[in-house]
Amino acid sequence: MRYFVVFLLALMTTSSVWSQKDTLVNIKGTVVNNTTKLPLSNVNVINATRVTGTATSGSGTFEIATKLNDTLLFSYIGYETVKVKVTNDWIKNNPTKIYLTEKAYVLDEVIIRQYQLTGYVEVDTQLIPVANDGYRYSISGLNAGYEAGDKSPSAVSKVMRSIFNPADFLYNVFGKRPNEMKKLKEMKKDDTVRNLLATKFDRETLAALLEIDKDDIPQILENCNYSDYFIQTANDLQIMDAISLCYEEYKILKKNK
Repeated sequence: MRYFVVFLLALMTTSSVWSQKDTLVNIKGTVVNNTTKLPLSNVNVINATRVTGTATSGSGTFEIATKLNDTLLFSYIGYETVKVKVTNDWIKNNPTKIYLTEKAYVLDEVIIRQYQLTGYVEVDTQLIPVANDGYRYSISGLNAGYEAGDKSPSAVSKVMRSIFNPADFLYNVFGKRPNEMKKLKEMKKDDTVRNLLATKFDRETLAALLEIDKDDIPQILENCNYSDYFIQTANDLQIMDAISLCYEEYKILKKNK
């Protein structure tokens, strides 16, 4: 009888754990400044697993739907992005505090050079350098083209070699992990996630959402033949759309081969 009771308790505990894993629950918390301990309002709280988001209130509080082991991202301009996994303790001991640390910025020296303009448009346009590495080539059957960096014939060849290369880096990264690419589609549906990515240029949040190394993102875009200018200046939302477009086009080409 005693062994039966122990077995029953163990079974109930196991069932409880599995129930928590499968049940979507709302967890609460407060985001505060790690130094001042004061609450932070309008902090973006993203459930990277569910690709849903919210923002903290004026008193720094938030509430978001999660499951056990979901990953939450806390992002705020001027602060380090924090990644936290939802645990049993958090679910049981709702709410909790999340501490964000301000970033330390080191400003590089900026040298301003004055252009000696003449006042004549024809002459001045030749004096001011213009970035010319953003050309895109349209490809029949695709919705958009690929940036190749310049207009030389070798650039066109580079495009064709890249998109028809079965070892394409993008496909190697995501080809066997289609769930990560599905996240891109889900991101586009959530306004909180889209608005956050539109303000980010550090690739940290996007990399965390896609569960890849942020250093892989430039390489992905290079293999999709996006220009260096685009890679360096685009915000995370534009980068997300570029990766999504490139992957969808690659699948079309791969399917038709």
